[in-house]
Amino acid sequence: MDVVAFTRQLVDIESVTGNEGPVGEFLHRELCRLGYQANKVPVEGTRCNVFATSPEQPRPAVVFSTHMDTVPPFIASSEDDTRVYGRGACDAKGIIATQIAAAERLRDEGIYVGLLFLVGEERDSLGAKVANQQASECKFLVNGEPTENKIAIASKGALRVEVTAHGRMAHSAYPELGESAIDKLIEALSRLRAMKLPTEAGVGPCTLNIGMIEGGRAPNVIPDQARAQLLYRLVGPAQQLRQEITQAVGDLAEIEFTLEIPFVRLRTLDGLPTMVAAFTTDIPALSNWGEPLLVGPGSIHVAHTEGEYVDKKQLSDAVDLYCSIARRLLT
Repeated sequence: MDVVAFTRQLVDIESVTGNEGPVGEFLHRELCRLGYQANKVPVEGTRCNVFATSPEQPRPAVVFSTHMDTVPPFIASSEDDTRVYGRGACDAKGIIATQIAAAERLRDEGIYVGLLFLVGEERDSLGAKVANQQASECKFLVNGEPTENKIAIASKGALRVEVTAHGRMAHSAYPELGESAIDKLIEALSRLRAMKLPTEAGVGPCTLNIGMIEGGRAPNVIPDQARAQLLYRLVGPAQQLRQEITQAVGDLAEIEFTLEIPFVRLRTLDGLPTMVAAFTTDIPALSNWGEPLLVGPGSIHVAHTEGEYVDKKQLSDAVDLYCSIARRLLT
């Protein structure tokens, strides 16, 4: 398989989260053409996961997995001598291509792995949650994300927090008649930014991003409402952090914890270079799919950017790496 050409084919199928139907159809068709027993597993509307096994081993011990969806906006593929560019080049359509190529090479050796391609990873891991309801007998899940072909020792979790402050409207010429929700929110956020966040040895610190702020009515109106959306990158259990956030904000604002993805430590293999994934993955939602490993070509530093790319050499190396990992796990 020409992994560069196949990567470009995948990139050129727009599959922003929610619109994975066409790329799922394409992958299902290609895997059937290659002789796999490929199934489309409905998730939502036309969105389907794709799970494929070889007829020789319908219950593989090792499954390669990654996601089909991308963040917006769609960017068509291009290439130069060393790189493939476009939305999903490294996150994660180049990974899909290398995993299929590795499965093909292993099949020629009489080694059979499964392939699981999922929808929704960039938003809520809905595809992974649906897949986790399937019965699976695999022992190892090799999940693909852009780690520069280094095997991750851990993946940080995520805690999304919504902070909402309430006030009382008044004419801005008479601020004493109102109560500014924005002033309250600013104070609440200042307290949260001043908090000492936990650090985990070998993994690094928990971090905070204040991603969105909105509020107010007009410049000449004392604001009666204000809201911020925050994201913490977790390096351990979240319960104590939740309590500290609530205590720090006090009665300045309401706190709602809207999403939690746990921090996970991961299996490694001797002799392979390692890294820490500061991002979240589908792995926590795939607990029924065996012991997880995390590795793939491409750099997370260019994922989600307008210049997203993957090095052609890393694609080629990833095929070798996935084959080597599968052989070692099976022995």
